[in-house]
Amino acid sequence: MKGLTRRGSGLGIGTRRPWGTAPHEDRPGRPPGSLLLALVLACASLMVLDHGADGGPVDALRSGVGTVVGPAQSVTAAAVRPLVTLPDTVRDRRTLQAQLSALEEENASLREQVRTDPYDRERLARLEGLTTTARDLGQTLVPARVVGLGPAQSFSATVTIDAGSDAGVQPDQTVVDADGLVGRVLRTTATTATVLLVVDPDSTVGGRIAETMELGFLSGRGNLGGGARLDLELVDQRLVPDRGDTVLTWGSSGAGPYVAGVPVGAVTRVYESLRDGSKRVVVDPFVDFSELDVVGVVVPSGTRGDRGVVEADGSIR
Repeated sequence: MKGLTRRGSGLGIGTRRPWGTAPHEDRPGRPPGSLLLALVLACASLMVLDHGADGGPVDALRSGVGTVVGPAQSVTAAAVRPLVTLPDTVRDRRTLQAQLSALEEENASLREQVRTDPYDRERLARLEGLTTTARDLGQTLVPARVVGLGPAQSFSATVTIDAGSDAGVQPDQTVVDADGLVGRVLRTTATTATVLLVVDPDSTVGGRIAETMELGFLSGRGNLGGGARLDLELVDQRLVPDRGDTVLTWGSSGAGPYVAGVPVGAVTRVYESLRDGSKRVVVDPFVDFSELDVVGVVVPSGTRGDRGVVEADGSIR
């Protein structure tokens, strides 16, 4: 046993190290104390230098790093920004599309309103005029719209209205509008009626001069536009009406085909025949037959049908 020599005597006589452990200088991954001290001193030195006056070596280093790294950061930020803001962009786009669709619908509605407002206002005015006509005449009216224009049977000046027997309309009833006499009902179906206009050449209406109560007979010339005229032949040819005198319907027994007192037109001229001394009175009708739309058919009070009626007091039933 004396010839044996003990290895690792550097650990000291009589000391043992635990099995599986190595001495401090042999442990990997742990820096020696001198290296840690050197790093701490270096950091402290950099902090002191950075805290000093501008233009020091650290500032120069920082400026250099910023010059090199700055453009790369800008490029990276520009590349990543669309991805970061993509959800907000999608939401904003959907919101804008919804708002745009709503605005387009609103604009379309406003454009349609602008186009139809004048027509609606005109129709409302004519309906209101029809209530005034019912009060002035003291007659019950069935309101209707003109839906067709053209010759019928042997007559050249007729219109079709959208009210027929289902509405209480019958042949030989007077048709008026807010301005005056339109004509009379020729025939009916369940839902429509054909109206003979007073300007038809074969139409004859009994009339009177409102200012003198003189009687005569009105006949048409067939014109519907601005040149539409009526000729009045007075019973007493000695009388000469004044220009501007109003001509009303004479009226027939049984309230048909023309009720009394409906305005027809105004006297514009009086022609006298040199041969026989007869006179022809030219009457300008109050109704513009080229713009017929809302009309009223005179019916007996209490008439019931598929629509409301305008009573003689102007109320609608």
